[in-house]
Amino acid sequence: MNAIVEGTLLWQPSPQRLERARMTRFLAWLSEHRGLKFNDYHALWQWSVDEVEAFWGALWDYYAIPHSTPYTRVLAERKMPGTRWFEGARLNYAECMLRHARPGKAAIAFESELVPYTEVTWDRLAADVAALAATLRRMGVVEGDRVVAYMPNIPQTIVALLAVTSIGAIWSSASPDMGHISVIDRFRQIEPKVLLAVDGYRYGGRDFDRRGVVAEIAQALPSMTNVILVPYLDPSARADAYQGGMAWAEAVASPATLEFAQVPFDHPLWVVYSSGTTGMPKPIVHGHGGTVIEAIKGTDLHLDVGSEDRFLWFSSTNWIVWNLLVNTMNVGATVLQFDGNPGYPDMSRLWKFAERAGATFFGASAAYIAQCMKAGIEPRAITDVSRIRAIGSTGSPLPVDGYRWVYEKINADILLASISGGTDPGAAFVGACPILPQYAGEMQCRCLGAAIYAYDDGGRALTDEVGELVCALPMPSFPLYFWNDHDGKRYFESYYDTYPGVWRHGDWIKITPRGGAIIYGRSDSTINRHGIRMGSAEIYRVVEAVPEVADSLVVDLEYLGRESWMPLFVVLREGAQLTDELRERIKGRVRADLSARHVPNDIFAIPEVPRTLNGKKLEVPIKRLLLGQALEKVVNRDSMVNPASLAWFIAFAAERERRA
Repeated sequence: MNAIVEGTLLWQPSPQRLERARMTRFLAWLSEHRGLKFNDYHALWQWSVDEVEAFWGALWDYYAIPHSTPYTRVLAERKMPGTRWFEGARLNYAECMLRHARPGKAAIAFESELVPYTEVTWDRLAADVAALAATLRRMGVVEGDRVVAYMPNIPQTIVALLAVTSIGAIWSSASPDMGHISVIDRFRQIEPKVLLAVDGYRYGGRDFDRRGVVAEIAQALPSMTNVILVPYLDPSARADAYQGGMAWAEAVASPATLEFAQVPFDHPLWVVYSSGTTGMPKPIVHGHGGTVIEAIKGTDLHLDVGSEDRFLWFSSTNWIVWNLLVNTMNVGATVLQFDGNPGYPDMSRLWKFAERAGATFFGASAAYIAQCMKAGIEPRAITDVSRIRAIGSTGSPLPVDGYRWVYEKINADILLASISGGTDPGAAFVGACPILPQYAGEMQCRCLGAAIYAYDDGGRALTDEVGELVCALPMPSFPLYFWNDHDGKRYFESYYDTYPGVWRHGDWIKITPRGGAIIYGRSDSTINRHGIRMGSAEIYRVVEAVPEVADSLVVDLEYLGRESWMPLFVVLREGAQLTDELRERIKGRVRADLSARHVPNDIFAIPEVPRTLNGKKLEVPIKRLLLGQALEKVVNRDSMVNPASLAWFIAFAAERERRA
């Protein structure tokens, strides 16, 4: 390829791809059934946000969303928060995921460091879902109860999600690589009745026994009555070690009839977690109907995935991308699951699984793509990538070199589906469009039905300038509420207190003149590591429990074109020194109690943490300072209790810039 810079044209869909694209089919349907003709995608997008009721109503009809009771109106009123969608409709998420089941065909293809390549048919999946749902009912699980999982990305987790939601119970999950404190902080808020868990897992060739952690979690959840244990690491692991314990094999042993509770459109589906800068992780509640209609739009129209596709997006069960992976069943796609270290024994592992599984869509985090680039991996040289029609990337901004690598090392004729949205909205805001060209460093479009803009501080929309990413109109997938946020205060403050009635997402974005988008990382202090968000408060709770640490400050310096770097700054107690041993002990505590993804890259000792007059740590100003912004533009010294504390960071930023 010639020199590639931001905005270089990399790909255009061929006439054949344009004709086959599912977006093209939707445009034709709108013309035939609604009398609507659009000259291009951007005209379609404009209609989808100008006429939101007509757009979402058209999707309901186009996809023939299964329901037992029709809706009375699409949208009660255009307000946020508090929007009510498709009032009167009754449906079920699990029924929608299983409606395209094809007996004898693969619903799931799976491989891990413990289990060789295997496939699960649609009829086997449906039978296990029915059996597990019946077991849960016998355990007393009813509509509205919470069922949680401490499970990795394995078929049993998909079975459990579908079984729980088929009942109308509420699902929530955490990956077993998370420490007990993180898991308990999440699950304790929602008071679950049943816990599903594995005994352990293998990652990077090492075995991790989690039975002790499962016991700690169970002990910390007084609402829980039963544990269903999957003996994943050790086939002899015993479920009767836990109160109300049952082995997975027993839980799915008895045949049952598959039943789907018909629940309102806004009935709670699952609780996912995202973190602000203070307090416990936010327990975000999404609904059945909003998830179904958003998922089918995103899968079919934007990712161009249908029933003939075999869909891989490497993820852990902590990440909303895992939910996206399962959601592709909505169109009948075969889900490809890999559990383990994608770089073990080398970076070819995930690509070789994709070849074995016949992947037509290969998705991963932008960080994984960067790792492949650093390792010198050339997928088309080591595997057969001829079936792959699209590459997905999310979790953090994909730099121009990442775009270059996809087209040079995988396939020059491929859809690069770089997307951004997140856990909170349960949707992609900006992303892929199979009928648009691809420019380096740029996401192709604002997604249909998503009124996305870059706002300045005064709430004015910007073009070709960086601003706050906002969504100016409601979407069906937006959170119903936060669990236990009875007055809605935390929900409102999380998204709506900056621009009244407008969702502020917390990312920097630029909308290009041609309608594409570039994400520049977080505009707030939420820690986003490889797509998994965690509040700084969670890290402080663990770090400041180390006896030598009196105070701390953490920032995630994620920015387009630079490798994510997360430094931790600690104030030491009198007499303590920041030795290598202490650094490793702090990192070990974060790894064990929170997540390996959130271990700081470096740890530095500082005299004191900069704070506002009301005691808040100046995370965002320090982050902006370290990203190169001028001090006078990021902080008002008069609003600080200790303005002299900035001197250390000013010197640190200057030295870092000098060495760059």
